[in-house]
Amino acid sequence: MNPPGTPLSALKSALREDLRRQLRGLGAGLRDEWSLHIRKVCLSLPEWSDAQVVGLYHPRADEPDIWPLVERAWSEGKCVVLPAYDAASATYRWCRIDGPEDLVPGRFGILEPRFRCEPVAVVRLDLAFVPGLGFSTDGGRLGRGRGFYDRLLEFFRGRGYGVAFDFQMLPQIPREGHDVELTGVITPSGCRFAPSGVPLKHGH
Repeated sequence: MNPPGTPLSALKSALREDLRRQLRGLGAGLRDEWSLHIRKVCLSLPEWSDAQVVGLYHPRADEPDIWPLVERAWSEGKCVVLPAYDAASATYRWCRIDGPEDLVPGRFGILEPRFRCEPVAVVRLDLAFVPGLGFSTDGGRLGRGRGFYDRLLEFFRGRGYGVAFDFQMLPQIPREGHDVELTGVITPSGCRFAPSGVPLKHGH
């Protein structure tokens, strides 16, 4: 990552602050309505039907509520994996959950798999839904600045989709070598595929 204060870092910081401000102003009613549309788009993907191992996440209060997808995946017999913080490496890893009892508050107050949950190698994931502050139509993602998802998805070769509200779509997002490129982005108005239409890959 570029050191704080560099032009690229400053631009990303400004974008993050603007998007955080807009997210703070989003009412619960709109969040629920838009989240419902997002879930419908997710379920309409051909990859959803085909996927055996699906990477999801427990949403923050300012993120689209995709949690019902977890319950849907369980009902369809899919293996559900969520990010879990590993204190030893100060990174996240994918772990399997089989029910709500497998979740506990994590390092940043977000529910995540318990320590006892089975780790799942990222190469086993067929499909992953990824949160973020901003996305672009060319598959770019603007995270929260810590780079956790870039490392979490380093060896992922499945289909990766960003999940966001429409106002989080940006014309372009500054790229660095470690940034991942997504297959597409899902918003309430539909799925925007990256021009390459290929599985998730790194920008370098």
